This record gives sequence, structure tokens and C-alpha cells, in this order.
Amino acid sequence: MMDSPTQHVVDVLILGAGAAGLTVALSLPKSLQVAILTKDPSGGSTRWAQGGVAAVIDDQDSIESHVEDTLVAGAGLCHRDVVEAVVTDARESIDWLVEQGVAFTMADQSYHLTQEGGHSHRRILHAADATGWAIQDALDRRAADANNIRFYHNFIAVDLCVERSRGARGRRTNGCYVLNKETGEVDTFRARAVVLATGGASKVYKYTSNPDGASGDGIAMAWRAGCRVANLEFNQFHPTCLFHPDAKSFLISEAVRGEGGLLKLPDGTRFMPGFDPRGELAPRDIVARAIDHEMKRIGADHLYLDITHRDPDFVRAHFPTIYQKLLELGIDITRDWIPVVPAAHYTCGGVLVDLNGETDLQGLYAVGEVSSTGLHGANRMASNSLLECIVFGRSAAAHMTSDLPSIDSMEPPPMWDASQVTDSDEDVIIAHNWAEIRRFMWDYVGIVRTDKRLRRALNRAQLLAREIHDFYANYRVTAPLIELRNLVVVAELIVRSALKREESRGLHYTLDHPDLSKHPADTILIPGRDS
Repeated sequence: MMDSPTQHVVDVLILGAGAAGLTVALSLPKSLQVAILTKDPSGGSTRWAQGGVAAVIDDQDSIESHVEDTLVAGAGLCHRDVVEAVVTDARESIDWLVEQGVAFTMADQSYHLTQEGGHSHRRILHAADATGWAIQDALDRRAADANNIRFYHNFIAVDLCVERSRGARGRRTNGCYVLNKETGEVDTFRARAVVLATGGASKVYKYTSNPDGASGDGIAMAWRAGCRVANLEFNQFHPTCLFHPDAKSFLISEAVRGEGGLLKLPDGTRFMPGFDPRGELAPRDIVARAIDHEMKRIGADHLYLDITHRDPDFVRAHFPTIYQKLLELGIDITRDWIPVVPAAHYTCGGVLVDLNGETDLQGLYAVGEVSSTGLHGANRMASNSLLECIVFGRSAAAHMTSDLPSIDSMEPPPMWDASQVTDSDEDVIIAHNWAEIRRFMWDYVGIVRTDKRLRRALNRAQLLAREIHDFYANYRVTAPLIELRNLVVVAELIVRSALKREESRGLHYTLDHPDLSKHPADTILIPGRDS
């Protein structure tokens, strides 16, 4: 399948090996040759998802209830047709995961279901408190056993290749330029279809629950290739990340609050009932803003989550990963309160796609957090994200199977040309620019925003974008440079989206426009017009 040392030919190229990418790969016919590229072998964000997958399982629950809960959490911007399609397909997606070997926690011969913020019923299937790990592990094993799937670890995509097409849209992807991190060379992957399963962009913020790779690569590449993006102002901040000097981005699952965990001030006072009648089970945007408000009001750098009133055996059984991790840090959650702080967690907007996961560029699909499907609206409801990965992964695989052109009918992309660039002797600039982006995004484009802060952020993003472009044009690409180039694109897209929304809705809260608009609409940015 390899034409030369630097050009590879495959049927389907998948960028990312989390739940979204692996679902696509495993749902394609075995006759198709599939390449899965990863920046590292960790599998992205899926592995760190603690909570679970939302699906209507219990007889007391209903499809209609799950739909309505999602619509309410999405604050008027969810697309009802998409929500209904995803929720209706949830049970079949759970069955598919079980077929792949995912072992969900059971209780009395049926699935044990928990409840999380925004859900009116217990409908979260989970594998203890390490659901993402269980899903990633099962899908990894299946993919490793598949003869038609090949992994390329330690590769990072640079840009999509695009050709003119006879199709209605006039443009089609025919592959991707990819940096081999081990050799330092840029390879060319020629493909009949490309899938962006690259995750979100929460590393654009100083504090985040995401792994280091969440630098918005797929969003930036799709934008440069001419694809629209939508609703990028809606950045979900998880209310409860562990606040500890020796812990890097460790998430305290929403399920802890679902099982009775209480948020408290340092003096032990509960505060959530004063912000929302649902208390600790209010949607994440409300809880995160409440914590942010209380921290600023009393000058605290963190607050607390308390589950010490539950039976210790119950806590250890339901949250073994969290219990063990915090115990290693000197915190016994059966006796001690957990110090917590909000952190950037999930990118609710992304590359605009249809119900098949296809973007504006023919042959290019976006699945998972990288995409904007219409499911999440202005605020993602807990445990709908893994569900979205499975539903859209299977849908995208079915669509591309019926829509793949022959490889011989497509133009081969030109080889990467590095003849005009040199090695950099100023890599310190990359680290400094990376830190500056993450700092001004946290300060100016965080949980609470103003027009003045957003304009400051836009000015900084535009200035840095010019500096980074000059650096990229003159020096050989490296993984840090590629991520920085993508990060500044996504930062500017987030700020531009936030400036367009002159209201407060869901995850976008601005002091200058505190009220809801009477006419909710998606924020859609178009390359060439909004850049």
C-alpha cells in the first residue's frame, strides 16, 4: 500500500484514534484499507471520560424525556431533528459497544444507571468511574485485530489536500500532509475519504481537563480548507477539576454530584441552591458560573466537593479511580472534601457537518468533538458526547462506503515541498506564543466575558497569527509549531464567534449582553467572509 517512502495510498484516512475515529474504522467494510493517525498512542480524550454514555434503558425513562432534557440543556440552539436521531439511535449504539467488548457496570442482571446534571432520569451507562477507558480499551483491541486497519502513531496532520471535483460542491479532499514526528519528514497520504476525529480545542485555555493534544487541529485544518465552523463561542467549562499542585488536569466526574456530592464554600456552606433549584445537578454552565462567582466573591482559588456523607464502601465501589488517584495525593474522599475549580472541558461548536458527518468539503468527514452536529446547542448535556461519537461514527462510515470514488479517478496530491525552509534556532518563540494565547484566552474569553475583553483578545490573536504565519513560512514544521499554528486559528475563531453573539445563552455569558435574544440562531463563520 506504500508507493514511496513518503507517499501512502489508502481508502480512508482517519485522523485521531479516540471513540469517534475507532468507531468509524470498525464500522467500515473490511475490504477497505484504513489508516489511523495519532499524535501519540494515548487515544485522545476518550480514555479520560469518567462518567458514561447516555441512553434510554429504564422502563420509567423515555426517548421524549431524553430529547427534552437535551433541548433544555442546549438553551434553544439544539437542532431537534438531530437530537431525536441521536437519542433514538442510542440503544442500538450501546448494543454495538457491547458487541465490541465494552463491559458496562451491571446491577441485578441489568445495566446500572446513574444520573448526571441536566438529566431527569437515571440513564447514564458506565463502567465504574472509568467508562472512557473501558470503551477505548475495547475498541483498541478490536482495531488491532482488524487486518484492514493500520495505525500510524506519532504522526501529526499539517494540512488537508484539496482537488477540484466534478461534484456539486466543486471541491474534494484527496488526502493530507502529515508530519512523521520520528523522522521529521512530511509524508503525503492519498485517500478516497478523510475523517477528522481530532477532538476539541480546550488547550486554547490556561486551565483545562483535556490532554495536551486537544489543540483544535481538525477545526483549524478544515477552516483553512474552506469549511464553515459553527458555535465556537460555546466552550464548556467543567465545574469540578481537581485543584492540587501535583495533579495535572484531573477531572472529578459529574457522577460524584449525581450520587449526592455537595458543593461547599470553605466554611462548609452550600451555595448551589441559591443559584438554581436543581442545586448540584444543574447543567454544567450554571454550576461553573456559580463556582466562578463564589470564588471571585470571597477571593478563593478553589472551592470544595463533599461526598463524605455517603457510605465509604459505596464511594470506593462507585468511584475507584477517583478514590485511588486522590488517595495518592493525600485526599481520602470518604473523609475529606475535594478541592475543585472550573476548567475548560469541551468544545461544543466545531466544523459544521450534516447528519452523515460530512463537511462542506466533499469526502471530508468530522466526527466527535471536532464537529458541530446540532446535538449540543449552547451547552452539551453530560454523557451525550460519547454517544455522539458512536452514532455519528457509524453514520459517517455508512455514508462514505456508498460515496467513495475510485482512487484512480482522483488527482494525486503534490508532494510536500520543504526546499525553501530551514531549521529554526528560535523555538523558544513557540513556547512563549503558546503560553500567551492560553493566558489571554483564559483572562478575556473565559466563563464570564465582556465586549472589551473580547476585542482585546481579538487584537492579540491577530497579532500572534501574523507572527506565527511568518515563522511557519520560513522554518521546517515541527509538532509544537503545527499545534501553535492551529491553536491561534481556533483562538481567533472562538473570539469572532463570541463577538457575533450579542446575548447570553448557555455557555456564552457576557456582562454587556446579559439577556437572551428572542430569535436564537447558530453562529456560523464562513472562510473568506469572516476571516
